[in-house]
Amino acid sequence: MIEKRRYKNIYNILGKEFPQSIKLLFIYGGGILILISLLILHVSQGRVDLSFSVIYEAIFFPKDILEHHLVRQMRLPRSVIGIIGGGALATSGALLQSLTRNPLSSATTLGINAGSYLMVIVVAVFSPSIFAGYSLVPSLVGGVLAAIGVYLISGGPRSTPIQMTLAGTAISLVLASITGTLQLFFENETAGLFLWGSGTLIQNDWNGIQFSFGWIMLALAISIIMSHKFDLLELGDDIATSLGQKVLLIRFTGLALAVFLSAITVSVIGPIGFVGIIAPHLIKLMGFKKHRILLSASFLWGGIILLGADVLARGLFGKAGELPVGSFTAMIGAPWLIWLAYRIGKKQNQTNNSSKTSVGTNLFDYSYYKILIALIGLIIIFVLFGLSMGASNIKIVEVIKVLIGNGNDFSKNIILNVRLPRIIVALLAGGALAVSGLLLQGVLRNPLGDPSILGVSPGAGLGALIFLLFWPDQPIELLPLAAFSGALIASSIIYLIAWRSNFKPSMLALIGIAVSAFCSAGIQILVSTAKLGVTVALTWLAGSTYAKGWAELGNLIAWPLILIPIAWIIAPQLDTLALGDDMASSLGIQVKKTRLFISLIGVSLAASAVSIVGTVGFVGLLAPHGARMLTNSNHRKLVVLTSLLGGMLLVFADLIGRTIFIPKEIPSGLIVAILGAPYFIWLMRNSKKIR
Repeated sequence: MIEKRRYKNIYNILGKEFPQSIKLLFIYGGGILILISLLILHVSQGRVDLSFSVIYEAIFFPKDILEHHLVRQMRLPRSVIGIIGGGALATSGALLQSLTRNPLSSATTLGINAGSYLMVIVVAVFSPSIFAGYSLVPSLVGGVLAAIGVYLISGGPRSTPIQMTLAGTAISLVLASITGTLQLFFENETAGLFLWGSGTLIQNDWNGIQFSFGWIMLALAISIIMSHKFDLLELGDDIATSLGQKVLLIRFTGLALAVFLSAITVSVIGPIGFVGIIAPHLIKLMGFKKHRILLSASFLWGGIILLGADVLARGLFGKAGELPVGSFTAMIGAPWLIWLAYRIGKKQNQTNNSSKTSVGTNLFDYSYYKILIALIGLIIIFVLFGLSMGASNIKIVEVIKVLIGNGNDFSKNIILNVRLPRIIVALLAGGALAVSGLLLQGVLRNPLGDPSILGVSPGAGLGALIFLLFWPDQPIELLPLAAFSGALIASSIIYLIAWRSNFKPSMLALIGIAVSAFCSAGIQILVSTAKLGVTVALTWLAGSTYAKGWAELGNLIAWPLILIPIAWIIAPQLDTLALGDDMASSLGIQVKKTRLFISLIGVSLAASAVSIVGTVGFVGLLAPHGARMLTNSNHRKLVVLTSLLGGMLLVFADLIGRTIFIPKEIPSGLIVAILGAPYFIWLMRNSKKIR
């Protein structure tokens, strides 16, 4: 009750207690003052700090000197594109939130940015002549197609805000996987787009502003002119129709303007997230819901947010080099998304005490042992093919000879020193991630309990990367502990927040996505400051078994070999928890302690795998659901089958990634993501609890 009163008091201060004129003065007058201050600070920042007097002279009394050219040709364009780009993203978010009636809508959460980015990469690779200028048309086409896909997948007009956001996230994951694959394969063609792909305000002249300014102002003007019609839509479609409004035309026009604003921004400064969520809600918190004020004020404060994020990025890490401002907006916006999701989740009267952990059923009427033998046989086949195929193909007969101690020296060197340890790493890491997902799904009774979706894998990746970059001289054996620390912190944050919503599946997934965005932004910042090459950075971010040898295997092997048997031992407690908390307590289970212990095992398994192969996603989602389709809900059987399926999946992904485009390699994490994200979409459409 005390917390609710505090929240209401804050809302009253922001939205009700002050007169309308005072609030308008703060929003516009105060906003302009803040923007001017940030503009001056932003222009003064750089490798060479400039005084206010130099900036003033460069703008109003320019001379043919280096400092004045620096201000007028590089720093001012960067500041101006930050203002209009942030404003465009904020206006786009405000329109999307109103017209989809989804307070979580933005170009990021609906997959529009990911679609635009992918199409720009496609054009850069396959039609570079079109990419000579700013590729507005490909960016617009990609954004429109992604938005349509999200709308259809989420259930169209029947979708809930959280469901639409989850669909947008799933679409974004699929598109990001394809984008990452193209960047790895066509590194020369996409050179310079890695930093841009994370969002950057770098401008070397005024061309980007000259290209985008007119379009953005035109779209903003049309939006404000139509603001009264948007207000009428807030009354409901039936009332708006009775008042003579063409509802479908108005909604289509508004959505087209929103996608256009996002697309043109992406074509100049890359995909930058969360500005479209934060700015409109700041205005709404002040009590303004009318679109004339909402759209114009969102534009102003969107510019403030994006310019402020770039000031923060350059102020904190300016000496380390250029950092993507999109990473900082993600770190700012992720907590905001969590707060919004929590508010929405409280309004949805759902519980998950009886939530199923799978929407699948037993599809095969075979005995457990027959399935077990079949899986082991498939793994042996994949391992043999993995040892045989690659840049140098080796006959299966020769592979078998090497494994039994014979074979020629060339084959021995390739198989025993290169391929075998890599495949064993994939087998163990895949099994660890899969069992981690199974345990998390069982503890939370949540079908979306994958380490990557719940933020565990990104948290582990961030912890591991911090250890590698800041303590490079420490024993590498400590790396899994660093990954575990990162995963534990991330999962603790998610659990604490989700506990307030009774661990609703959709809420838990959305909070996990927000924490994942925060951790991924941290990883991007560290990758940029460490000056890693584009290929190395993309491989780490995607997760890969590339170049994993006996040393990496030695650091990994103990964790799954110890923890998976422990998971098998405690599996019957998951069977009991599946009956519900009350029933489990009546049967003598200490529910909270049991959940905590099993969660720690799951987090440890994920952390150990991530510390070696990076942030591979979806293994912990696909394998447990696949196991449930093969057998009943006995968790001891599920632990065994899930570990085998997870290992087989990552071995298969490694095999495909190594051989499909020789000599190029696709990170196994990208292969799994391309397979897993569509299943994630299907899972949402077929699980009533997620709706």
